[in-house]
Amino acid sequence: MTDQPGKPRFRLGFLTHVQGRGDPAATYRNAQELFVVADELGFDVGWVAQHHAPLGGGGLPSPWTFLAHAAARTKRIRLSTAITILPLENPVRLAEDLSVVDLLSGGRVEIGVGSGGSDLEYAAFGRDVTRKRELTSEHLEVLRHALANEEVNGTAFTIQPPAGDFTDRIWQAVFSAPGAQYAAAAGSNLLLNRATYGYNEPTDEVQRPWADAYLEAWRQDRAPRIGLSRFVFPAKDKRTALDQIGADVLHAAQRFALRGAFPAGIDQLEALRRFHSFYGHPDEIIEELQREKVLPVATDLITQFNPAVPDHDAAIRALELIATEVAPALGWKPAVASSPAPQAAS
Repeated sequence: MTDQPGKPRFRLGFLTHVQGRGDPAATYRNAQELFVVADELGFDVGWVAQHHAPLGGGGLPSPWTFLAHAAARTKRIRLSTAITILPLENPVRLAEDLSVVDLLSGGRVEIGVGSGGSDLEYAAFGRDVTRKRELTSEHLEVLRHALANEEVNGTAFTIQPPAGDFTDRIWQAVFSAPGAQYAAAAGSNLLLNRATYGYNEPTDEVQRPWADAYLEAWRQDRAPRIGLSRFVFPAKDKRTALDQIGADVLHAAQRFALRGAFPAGIDQLEALRRFHSFYGHPDEIIEELQREKVLPVATDLITQFNPAVPDHDAAIRALELIATEVAPALGWKPAVASSPAPQAAS
């Protein structure tokens, strides 16, 4: 993937679902450390996923508290969610949180939103899951007005602190071509998941028409952005990678199969295929990603290890290999760090 005229610079991100295998405090500390490492390696964006119901080994219900802490520990990496479950949020309160973290981080905040879909989470928050798409649209409209420092909900109220310009910093997760067209019409950046569910075809074959529909529907003055989330786990070789990720991916696929998203009786290799996984030696991953059908139109590659929960040292090593070998071979270059502002004489 290389930059094209009129296309924003290709950005590299990583996404964590904040999962571990033991002490929640250690899980959260390790996830924070990934942000620090990614910042030092030159990753452009660090993303977290919001989950209220527990995942196996963890989960993050309060992403903006987490990202505020990450902002204090990092210097330049941008901070976002993929996704914030918008129907379960008060959009005015969410806008206030975004504005505060954006101010404290020096303008590094972005936000990805979506509807989620957990019946348990919707019930716990007193929301009707059958209205999830409608609620997402309603809350997104309020969120946009609030972040534009406009009066909200028919009152004279505007958020404090006043928000920066979020025009090109709102992302929408979609799972269909009509959803992609809707996101384009709203002026949102597009988020595509690491896998599609209910399809037998490879994920990139399913998603490429969605990306094309988004680009065809785009009518904004600025260039469109497409964020492509992919499971990328480089290691010494495929066997080493499988030792770290294979069992977790299979168990996750079996859970998806119980919900009907994947076929019953799934084995490990099919589970890896269904999760559209790129794993093994960096050269193997590079070759496979160069054949990825959505990547040529993406502006952001968002790498993740989920649903695997690799050991912390292996996760750090994978981030290093992504930043130093995989992404550069695809055309990525770290952003040039801006010079610090001159200090006033004392």
